[in-house]
Amino acid sequence: MTIRTILVDDEPLATQGLQLRLEKHDDVEIVETCSNGREAIRAIKTQKPDLVFLDIQMPGFDGFSVIQGLMEVEPPLFVFVTAYGEHMQRAFDVQAINYLMKPVEEDKLADTLDRVRQRLAERRSVEEVGRLKEVLAEVAPQIAENVEGVEDAHSSNRYEKLINIKDRGQIFRVDVDTIEKIDAAGDYMCIYTGDNTLILRETMKDLEKRLDPRRFQRVHRSTIVNLDLVRQVKPHTNGECFLVLDSGSQVKVSRSYRDVVARFVH
Repeated sequence: MTIRTILVDDEPLATQGLQLRLEKHDDVEIVETCSNGREAIRAIKTQKPDLVFLDIQMPGFDGFSVIQGLMEVEPPLFVFVTAYGEHMQRAFDVQAINYLMKPVEEDKLADTLDRVRQRLAERRSVEEVGRLKEVLAEVAPQIAENVEGVEDAHSSNRYEKLINIKDRGQIFRVDVDTIEKIDAAGDYMCIYTGDNTLILRETMKDLEKRLDPRRFQRVHRSTIVNLDLVRQVKPHTNGECFLVLDSGSQVKVSRSYRDVVARFVH
């Protein structure tokens, strides 16, 4: 598996240094280098790379503007490479694979590439199952139905296993398995893990896209619950009910969401 890669940095020496370090990794192919954000957007749309190493502070379009300029296309994986540490949380908010400080250390680069390989392997597995299912649906519909189980086994790989949360000046890496519920408060989310509560600056809509819907379901306009951690369903009046979670806390399920929860809670 070749990792087609683009490097974006307005400092030629930084680009050359990263190129030298990447030469030690045989599966990385640098298909283009760019010195500013406009070049990067054009190159990414043309080359369709697997991976982009992206500087943040550049003349004109900065690194985040590059990502915004690719909203209408299938995005590659991004690794930010910068001399500034204050953008780390924002980088993880846009789903960057990693955030590397200049000069890039070889062990951290190797670890980053391992993450990239894993993410690409997961993505390609999902794509291969999808293509297989399309072909089988045409030539052997009965066999195609059996492939559904394989697709389900891989689909969870598309969702987050860890969520990075900057709270009280620290960055917490939260295992999604430990999240009991999530409450919305405007553009902020309160993440409850049973023994801790953290604040994440993100909308409910965006956060839902990162979580496996087979496990995390909205049960109220402003509440998401981890269905794996529901221990009891208590009927209430007017068709509403309460979910009792592992920690003992209770969450009201509004009538409009009751049917959704009923499909997952047994």
